[in-house]
Amino acid sequence: MSATTEHRHPGDPGAGTVTARTADGAATLATRPTVSDTVSQTLALAWRALKKMQRNFEQMFDVTIQPILFTAMFAGIFGGAISGSVEEYLPLIITGLIGQTVLTACVATGVQIREDMDKGVFDRFKSLPIARIAPLAGPMLADMLRYLIASLLTFATGIALGYRPGGGVLGVLGAIALAVLTGWSMAWIFAWFGTVGRSAQGVQGISLMILFPLTFLSNAFVQPATMPGWLEAFAKVNPVSLVITAIRDLANDGAVTANVAWALLGCAVVVAVFAPLAVRSYGRRM
Repeated sequence: MSATTEHRHPGDPGAGTVTARTADGAATLATRPTVSDTVSQTLALAWRALKKMQRNFEQMFDVTIQPILFTAMFAGIFGGAISGSVEEYLPLIITGLIGQTVLTACVATGVQIREDMDKGVFDRFKSLPIARIAPLAGPMLADMLRYLIASLLTFATGIALGYRPGGGVLGVLGAIALAVLTGWSMAWIFAWFGTVGRSAQGVQGISLMILFPLTFLSNAFVQPATMPGWLEAFAKVNPVSLVITAIRDLANDGAVTANVAWALLGCAVVVAVFAPLAVRSYGRRM
């Protein structure tokens, strides 16, 4: 049985790898994708995901319309009751909503992965000699744009309402960068849900059931000291509270505190645990 070597176009997700094609047309992977191959394949699939966003802008509503509505509503409804005025409440709610909005946007990652698997999109990827992490990492890399948009719009709406970040431009940029990194890290959890769930609706339901308690039982909207004792204890150890506190330190004070370091460490731990789980589960489904 003869074998020929096939070279792929640089824009193809399988570019950079060498495949052997047998006489009957079956393709087999001759070499494992290198780190360079994996990066190029991930970028190619990230570009694919960005083009999908461009063609289907409705999937951007949760990071374009929602931040504006939530910021205006939460500030106007709860500002006077919680802090005495909207202006006093803005430093608390703006930074809290950034964490809440970015984490909510992560849910779409798992749902989209499950939908692609149900539609057979990953069947095509299975036939390509690409790194198994690329079909997951590519869309998640593209989703960082969604987290960036959500963070920018939340800050912009807050500033329009009278919020003045004490950390200045650098503090705000640092807070946005931390929010985007946190969103990408947490998305690996929901990506894992997407690979193990039985349907897109099921993945969304499970994700929201876990996400809402974590965001609302945190320091995003009120100070934990105002909560009952057991809720205060939970809110203080809630990892979402840690991230939001770090965002507040950067945006409101311009300070790189220990909370920022702990938040970055937490992001690293989440990726280290859930990225392998998601890739392994995805490989089994393939």
